[in-house]
Amino acid sequence: MSRPSIAFIGAGNMAAALIGGLIADGTEPQRILATDPDAARREALAAEAGIQTLADNAEAAARADILVLAVKPQILEQVARELSEAVQRHRPLVISIAAGVRSDTLQRWLGRGVALVRSMPNTPAMLQTGATALYATPEVSAAQRDQAESVMRAVGLVQWVDDEALMDAVTALSGSGPAYFFLVIEAMQAAGERLGLPPDTARMLTLQTALGAARMAIDSSDPPAELRRKVTSPGGTTERAIGQFEQDGLREIFARALSAARDRSIELSRQLDQAGD
Repeated sequence: MSRPSIAFIGAGNMAAALIGGLIADGTEPQRILATDPDAARREALAAEAGIQTLADNAEAAARADILVLAVKPQILEQVARELSEAVQRHRPLVISIAAGVRSDTLQRWLGRGVALVRSMPNTPAMLQTGATALYATPEVSAAQRDQAESVMRAVGLVQWVDDEALMDAVTALSGSGPAYFFLVIEAMQAAGERLGLPPDTARMLTLQTALGAARMAIDSSDPPAELRRKVTSPGGTTERAIGQFEQDGLREIFARALSAARDRSIELSRQLDQAGD
């Protein structure tokens, strides 16, 4: 059986990353379509990836088995309403990567009964090292769940959530998460410089340490707490630093920060929903 055709509505950075990942994963470029109002962007993507590009969103939807909505949340309502007729007629699996737009809102714009998967990828997907959470509406079949997972797995790890409300927690954890690690890297580098290290040395040591720690955590069967214990010698320098972090309430800082991000995600979703009423 041939692979399904996939159409991307919007050809920005995330769409380009997904397209590159799909092709690297074995999807034939001729089975991928992408639309974008920017002719130069369409031409560049067609030349780079060897895919078909179109200006007409409805035409792309009519030709797709899988339709990926990869436009900004602020313009998704207009795009979805324009696609509604084609989606209702051809019934593709719809995958939305627009942050904060809930499935009920999307179904109101696209028409009821659509097989819809909400996706929350993060920016490392552009390097095929992303973390993506998926939520499927009841209309999505088991085969379509596999299709959605296959598309998003092309750019990294995929996890399903059964409760759509958890997508706000996902947004706070992995969606915004890269910025938290960048902040930690920034702070560690600055601290190294204050201790006298040259900026380039502090930067490279920090980056390689972050990479190595992440690789160890991924490859090890031990939980992070055990890995931390193994590198924390009693009475040593690491123990002194960890003790300072604990004394200063690092865990509580992260808990409050992620709760604030989750709450803001809920607020933004409500604003988008009300704007579409």
